[in-house]
Amino acid sequence: MRPALLVLSLVSSSFALQLPFKVPFFQSTFSSEDDEPVRGPPRIAVIGAGAGGSSAAFWISKAQQRFGLDVQVDVYEKTSHIGGRSLTVYPHHNNSYEPVELGASIFIKANKNLWRAVQEFNLTLRDLSQEDNNLGVWDGEELLINYGGSWWDTLKVVYRYGVMSPRRVDSLVSSMLKQYSTLYTVDSPKWENITDLAQSFGWMDLVENTGADYFTSNGVSPKYVYEMIEAATRVNYGQNIDSIHALEAACSVSATGASQVEGGNWQMFDRFLNHSGANVYTDTKVTRISQKQSKSRPWTVQSGKGSIDYKAVILAAPFHQSDIEIPETLASQIPEQPYVHLHVTLLTTTSPSINREYLSLPPNEKVPSMLLTSYDGVRQGRKAPEFNSISYHGKISEEEWIVKIFSEVPVEDNWLNSVFSGKVGWVHRTEFDAYPKLPPSSTFPPVKLDHGFYYVNAFEPFISTMETETVASRNVVDLLLNEEFGSSICGQRISGSTKGDVATAAADKDFVLGWDC
Repeated sequence: MRPALLVLSLVSSSFALQLPFKVPFFQSTFSSEDDEPVRGPPRIAVIGAGAGGSSAAFWISKAQQRFGLDVQVDVYEKTSHIGGRSLTVYPHHNNSYEPVELGASIFIKANKNLWRAVQEFNLTLRDLSQEDNNLGVWDGEELLINYGGSWWDTLKVVYRYGVMSPRRVDSLVSSMLKQYSTLYTVDSPKWENITDLAQSFGWMDLVENTGADYFTSNGVSPKYVYEMIEAATRVNYGQNIDSIHALEAACSVSATGASQVEGGNWQMFDRFLNHSGANVYTDTKVTRISQKQSKSRPWTVQSGKGSIDYKAVILAAPFHQSDIEIPETLASQIPEQPYVHLHVTLLTTTSPSINREYLSLPPNEKVPSMLLTSYDGVRQGRKAPEFNSISYHGKISEEEWIVKIFSEVPVEDNWLNSVFSGKVGWVHRTEFDAYPKLPPSSTFPPVKLDHGFYYVNAFEPFISTMETETVASRNVVDLLLNEEFGSSICGQRISGSTKGDVATAAADKDFVLGWDC
């Protein structure tokens, strides 16, 4: 989802002649460990064609390209759409207009996999920092902040929150991002257990506490926490600062330099699949995954294409939303994961701003073009905001603007007319389970559910973004290649590197593990 951009000023070496696989795959089409013939190369099933599934297929293809790893990858997607929750729609349903993101909207330079994908696939970035982002924070009855970037607006923000709170938040978030950035280096850890990863990063404080408790205990003023940071968590994840864990709250305020792909972010994931060489089966729902006594192809995937046996399975979709039957020994390992059910309303309007009477603004005060919300008024007995965010996304014609609204419940036509002075044109409503609910926790689903069965979305209750799904899938592919082929995306090593490789990578600021080795 598009974050509050102005809330804070807040992301090959060659292995010639090295065989990263077990030789028996190239010596015979029959496995002595089984009583059944193995026809063709080993097969890997990837379930889901969103950020996680598409990038998983891409990471496997890197091992295929670099080392001649002989596997066949099948990607199953139950819809006709590539990109998962990255969705676009054309205003007026007219493809002569630039499409607008409904779901996963933005990424930043610190999101190195997506940033690299844009470069490698010759996609075009749209820099959102050039948009009019006059920011307001609304509590349901009062406009708490109206920030347009002037010195006077800055002075008012400093007067309300002081100088130290923004600086402390920036310091805490920068520290988190510095640790996170190691996931793109040659020294990136590999993990089967996300709690172990959190402990190794020193992040247990972040995942075991709410954003409210974490930031206030680190000297950030409650007013800044419950107004500014909460505005970011509500627009990014539809959750309040006292219910979401601090790690995801920190991610919410780390969006400096946000961009998106012209024509839709889904194109990155479409390119991942195109470059992977995988077989992609859209409109193909997987109904059941079962296990059998076979060391060569122990997993059977049942779908609209029938039953096909696989050496390994990568589940890259939220399990409880997939309606896939899997063995109870696996299902019991995945805790129920509730999601935020979000309503997205796109509309066109000839009104250049929100009705100032709705916000009780005087005639001479500028109306925010991005209106975020705080829930703190409710804590004090006042009216709840009727939405999570309202944001203008520029003009689509000389007289018409496109506007996006996130809300917990549908917004009615009468309300829209009151907010936009009766000047509402085209309206498009969508609702979907946008992101996981992220309360504090010290336990997460396992990444490896069984030998040859991996769960990419185990990472989502930890950090839920398009980018981290690509990081999680890279980890899963490395674990799978190591387990099944004695290899990884970058060779026989499962982690670490030679001293020479480390020195080379350290000197290259553009090095991104997986893309580079």
